[in-house]
Amino acid sequence: MPLLIIGFAVILLLAGVYHFVNPAFYRPFMPDWFPKQLANAAGGLVEILIGIGLLIPDLRGYALWAACGLMIIFLPLHVIDLFRAKPVIGPHWVAAIRLLVQLLLIWWLWREATNFVD
Repeated sequence: MPLLIIGFAVILLLAGVYHFVNPAFYRPFMPDWFPKQLANAAGGLVEILIGIGLLIPDLRGYALWAACGLMIIFLPLHVIDLFRAKPVIGPHWVAAIRLLVQLLLIWWLWREATNFVD
């Protein structure tokens, strides 16, 4: 199993658990019209499930596609944050780097998913 996939799985697992440990951390990222409690719980659960899937060889290909989809779903939140008067975490240049990282994650996950061979 590639080390980067294991690392990303661990990040997803930790982030997913953190949705339940400190839900207030994620609320500022969500637009006002979001059902914040439901979106936070759903996001955390999905991150945990995808993280587990990345660690299970028989599920890894599906989990890579799911992770790619999740990062695409999260993409608008990073764009919205970049154009806020005051981004959630740090100045605008930090929000721009987070958006760039998100795009790189989408590319990497798509590449891993399309090249995945069990």
